[in-house]
Amino acid sequence: MSRNKVIRTPLSFPLQSLRAVAISAAAIALLAGCGGPSGSAAETAPASPSVSAPAATPSASPSASPSASASSTAKPTEGSASSDPIKDQIAKMSLEEKIGQMILAGFEGTAAPDASTLRMIREDRIGGVILYKDNIADASKTVKLINAIKGANAKAGNVPIFVSVDQEGGKVSRLPSSYKKIPEAAVVGKTGDEKLATRMGELLAREVRSAGFNVDFAPVLDINSNPDNPVIGTRSFGTTADIATRMGLAAMRGLREEGVVSVVKHFPGHGDTAVDSHLDLPVLNKTAEQLAKLEWVPFQAAIGEQADAVMVAHILFPKIDPDAPASFSKVIIGDQLRGKLGYKGVVITDDMTMGAIAKHYDLADAAVKSVSAGSDILLVAHGYEVERKVYKALLNAVKGGKLTEARIDESVTRILTLKSRYKLSDAATAMPELQKLNADIGSWLDDVANANR
Repeated sequence: MSRNKVIRTPLSFPLQSLRAVAISAAAIALLAGCGGPSGSAAETAPASPSVSAPAATPSASPSASPSASASSTAKPTEGSASSDPIKDQIAKMSLEEKIGQMILAGFEGTAAPDASTLRMIREDRIGGVILYKDNIADASKTVKLINAIKGANAKAGNVPIFVSVDQEGGKVSRLPSSYKKIPEAAVVGKTGDEKLATRMGELLAREVRSAGFNVDFAPVLDINSNPDNPVIGTRSFGTTADIATRMGLAAMRGLREEGVVSVVKHFPGHGDTAVDSHLDLPVLNKTAEQLAKLEWVPFQAAIGEQADAVMVAHILFPKIDPDAPASFSKVIIGDQLRGKLGYKGVVITDDMTMGAIAKHYDLADAAVKSVSAGSDILLVAHGYEVERKVYKALLNAVKGGKLTEARIDESVTRILTLKSRYKLSDAATAMPELQKLNADIGSWLDDVANANR
């Protein structure tokens, strides 16, 4: 996920309430968000998502401030009409607020958010932001910027905001040089040691949390099966489904155990492409049966461990759906990811402004089709004008009957459930002390090097 050049409602529902949501409701049918080099060009009735907690309870504290535009999220009293706090909250949100939650936007600058960024937060109530390398200066400025974004979001009375980043290690590392470098996944994959991969995930999480982020677009679950692949390569843990699965899931667990939302990517598999989707649309002539034997294996395992979020790639699979790339294919997202593989969590697109989409499709139309296909969050880089175009497209699609508000509610339920599970907060982050973190990274690096000898 490269670029060219998360109702201040306290989402602090106890896990017991969240489990009650899952029991009482029917079951429901992941490179802008994906890293890469810096410089790239069926509606269903709503139902409650899976709500199992991560391996360890995330430590971020929820806000205690009341919402300006949503209901209190206190646990309903015994005998009350509803025992579903998220459903109650959504019922008091406007359509505009709900659509805002489905957008995760990029913006310009490294200092305080500019007027355009503030408009996205205050007026469109976007559910999240992403910082790219050109948003990140030194550690101090980065923390101040993120705190300013969270502060603006809280002041607007919004749901606590996703603040996301691509921090994989290796060439896809966004944090300042004051953070000790974590190597690419392939280096760790060579060890075959899942404990080292888990520690990698934990260290990545500690890095991003120290700066104020709460979402990391990692790990890569693609299998490096094509030596001519220009964009995945050593970002993958290895060349086999076994290594990519074992090590990738271990890293995912590490991220989650440290309280960071992990977004696995890039479903249904980007490892065998010969085109960089930042620049143009890759075409892969594989059948679903072929994908199931290789590319789907790590993702199916991650789904089995209730992955927080899955990023869907901009790749065309003509033998599966000749009319739409994976990122807005009802066959791939609806029938396969949500249907056959049974994924009930958050689906997020790769950056909708990448060359794979921008060169071949209309952004507004692609955004509506992606939501219709089953996506929950649309990732859009490059600031206010692009974000506004997607926001208006979704709003007009509901008002015009192309999308139902019930379909929007389905996605917002999944989004708010994820935010609640991690107890997201817009509280400010303290300036990081990196000495201990960097020492721990150094110790882990020694262990990786020894394991590869």
